[in-house]
Amino acid sequence: MNNANNSSEHEQHIVSPKIYVVILLALLALTATTVAASYVEMYVFNAVVALAIAVLKMILVVLFFMHIKYSTKLTKLTVISGVFIFLGLISMTLADYVSRAWGRW
Repeated sequence: MNNANNSSEHEQHIVSPKIYVVILLALLALTATTVAASYVEMYVFNAVVALAIAVLKMILVVLFFMHIKYSTKLTKLTVISGVFIFLGLISMTLADYVSRAWGRW
């Protein structure tokens, strides 16, 4: 049986080692940025900046090291739905946290 005509299989994408080196350097630069930002007093924005940098690093890891950038649409949909489920769980947790009457009992 010839598997070349089978439409359910897809070709594997070969990622150049140069891409991996660039992503590694970007991750190292973002880590250094996180460390540098921790020494700057930004008051309530410290957590926002740290989380923004962490999200950028997460996107790079998911897209390139987990090969989501070169995968099928179904895999991308699965990752996106996982992100939305995570955001829903976080929003429910924060809604519960905000609605508590801390210190009133």
